[in-house]
Order: sequence, then structure tokens, then C-alpha cells
Amino acid sequence: MNKLIMILATGFYSGLLPKAPGTWGSLVAILLWLPLRGLSLPHYLLMLLLVFILGFLVAGTAEKLMNRPDAGAIVIDEILGMFITLMFAPNHPMAWFIGFIFFRIFDIWKPAPVSWFDQHMHGGLGIMLDDVMAGIYALASLQLFWFFFGDFLI
Repeated sequence: MNKLIMILATGFYSGLLPKAPGTWGSLVAILLWLPLRGLSLPHYLLMLLLVFILGFLVAGTAEKLMNRPDAGAIVIDEILGMFITLMFAPNHPMAWFIGFIFFRIFDIWKPAPVSWFDQHMHGGLGIMLDDVMAGIYALASLQLFWFFFGDFLI
């Protein structure tokens, strides 16, 4: 069971790759998202909820197994954050790339309230919530960016 928890928490071990585990996890998220992008909105929201619950459970357990709070190798939170970012993404690879960039910026920069969740919430819930907020910021930024500049990119 611990092996399955680590596989899920580390994004199929992408979080264990050298340098920038969150970036690797975010890239894996795009690959996982591709077959999910056609879900209806209710089904997509249900999938987000299930990934959040799964992430809450496995991230909290994985940090105990690793004996490190919010270990960088835990990237299921980045996966959920990218799923949120890409929820209404246009069907264009450039939009997906821009969403990826926005998510990484907000995940690293951690503007409020992302930073508040990162600093004040702990365990599985804290691990997940800061990336949920970063994903919401990236979702809004991608939608605004694409509205104003998308025609120039396609």
C-alpha cells in the first residue's frame, strides 16, 4: 500500500526526478489531462473533487512516509493545480503551454492567499490547498490572456 501511495503522491515518480519536481509533476499533469479534457463540466468537477480527496489522503501519508513536511517530491498537488488551470483551456497546444507557465509562476511566486495556505495549513490539506489557489489564479490568467491575445497566437 505504501508503494501505491508513493506512486500517486509523486505523480508516477515524476516528483523524484532531479531539479524542479513541481515542474515535472506539472508536465505529467498535462499528459494525464489530455484524455480528461473532453469530460462534461459536471464530470470534470467531480474528477477535480476526487483528485483533491485522493491528493489529501496520499500527500498527507506520503509526507509521513518521507518524514518531511510538504516534501518537494509530492506533486499530486501540482497535478490538481494544472487540472484546475486547464479546466476551460482552449483546444490549442499554445494555450496549454501558457496555462503551464501561469501555473508555475503562481505556484512558485505564491501570491496571497496561496502563501497563506502554504504557510498556515499543514498535512495533506495544506499541501493541496495552496496549489488549488495557484490553479485558480492560473485559470483566470489563462482565460484573460487568451481572450485578449489568443487570436494572435493561432
